[in-house]
Amino acid sequence: MAEKRGDNGASYRRFKQELAAGTIGSLYIFHGEEAYLRDYCLGRMKEQLLGQGMAQFNLHECPAKELTARRLEEMVDALPMMSERTMVLICDFDLFKAPQEERDGIAAILSDLPDYCCVVFVYDLIEYKPDGRVKLAAVLKEHAQVVEFARQSQGDLIDWVHRRFHALGKEIDTEQARYLIFRCGDLMNTLIGEIEKVGAYAKGKRVTREDVDAVSTPQLDAVVFDMTDALGAGDFDRAAKVMGELLQMQEPPARILYMLGWHLRRLYAARLLLEENKGAGELARLWGMKDYPAQKLMAGARRFSPGWCRAALIRCEKADAEMKSSEFSGERDVLIDLLLALAVPHAGR
Repeated sequence: MAEKRGDNGASYRRFKQELAAGTIGSLYIFHGEEAYLRDYCLGRMKEQLLGQGMAQFNLHECPAKELTARRLEEMVDALPMMSERTMVLICDFDLFKAPQEERDGIAAILSDLPDYCCVVFVYDLIEYKPDGRVKLAAVLKEHAQVVEFARQSQGDLIDWVHRRFHALGKEIDTEQARYLIFRCGDLMNTLIGEIEKVGAYAKGKRVTREDVDAVSTPQLDAVVFDMTDALGAGDFDRAAKVMGELLQMQEPPARILYMLGWHLRRLYAARLLLEENKGAGELARLWGMKDYPAQKLMAGARRFSPGWCRAALIRCEKADAEMKSSEFSGERDVLIDLLLALAVPHAGR
């Protein structure tokens, strides 16, 4: 899975410092893939700004479809009740696609927020795409703090996985934590459920690889990796079994093919790097990957020759054309034929 860091975590680190110091500002825009981290921070903000007793009176929320400059002004002007501050929370309102009259009104409000009010725009289901051509963009640049909740680095994730298992009374070593992240993906929202399942299943205090494999749900990328790994080991039966399980799970054949092609492109890149005596660090840099999957790819690439990798990619392109052809309707047959074609001798033989 590509590691997308955007601003390299600078905006998040700055916001964390404000949160820790209790110096929350007046205007924020939250966006990014890591919803778990964002929701956790929103919870901390509410605790600091609103307290416990009168929180329901000092938190003002409005559905995106009902938001207007007038409605925003009413929420901002509402004075706090038995609290020092109020919080205005708006989810999935595209600031840059509002009518110009509304944008201008919103810009005027956001440029002069009272000290007691904190306004937060959350981009969850829609993407945050600032438009520098409109006046509102300049207002946000001057007054708003844009915080990106991106996928976390591998080191931060491993530390978090350790803490979550410790809270369940379990321990997991770094290698198994890396494997869990590789197998289940690097989004905290997904990992938290997998950690709870594995923690409940594990009989001993220390979590093992067998515990992770027994109850965790692997992401498609990890399953496809297992399939090509089996091909590299010459174990066609295991590769066919993995493919069959994917089809039985009703995974769309087109998606399987896409992920297989994506994985083979990275595998070919790893093989070429090996030819140049370069390591996993270079692969991680080129493809925006975390260290663990990059290392596994480099190890897997040693089993294949450059010629096999090139032929595999060409065969994937042919399968893609067949699957998209209006004259061909057997998508599963395309996948099976592709797997048979990939099972030819490889790895320098």
